[in-house]
Amino acid sequence: MNITELKEKKEFIENIKLSRIYVQFQDLLKDLRKKELPQKIIELINQDIEDLNSTSFTGKELKKMLKQKQARILSLLEKELKIVPKDHYQNIYLTLGVAIGSGIGIAISESIFGNFSYFPIFTGIGLALGIVYGSSMDKKAFKDGRQIDVKIRY
Repeated sequence: MNITELKEKKEFIENIKLSRIYVQFQDLLKDLRKKELPQKIIELINQDIEDLNSTSFTGKELKKMLKQKQARILSLLEKELKIVPKDHYQNIYLTLGVAIGSGIGIAISESIFGNFSYFPIFTGIGLALGIVYGSSMDKKAFKDGRQIDVKIRY
């Protein structure tokens, strides 16, 4: 069984923001068609595509539905098959690094130095460590063949 085609709607052409999401979704599906996926996963993906193809939503509702279905497919792939898009881990660990660096920066700056002037240094360190670790995880996913050749932008 193959992955179903997403039907092009008139709104995908007329609305620039919707068009970007549609093209990104199409790229995702195109790349998934190249991979060997279990039948169960293909059926779940096809169900989401059929929902999109049969919807009468327009405008913001259609945009929201496209994003939801794309996120659902990506989540399914990550949980079941450990397949992730480009820069997936980098984005996750960058955010985590900033959060942890900020927390440590606030704690250390206030307790040791008595002011928050050193807070940005720790945030920057956390950011850098998050990018480095996330990039290494992305490289490992690429080596293992678990990476989709699509960058997801929200």
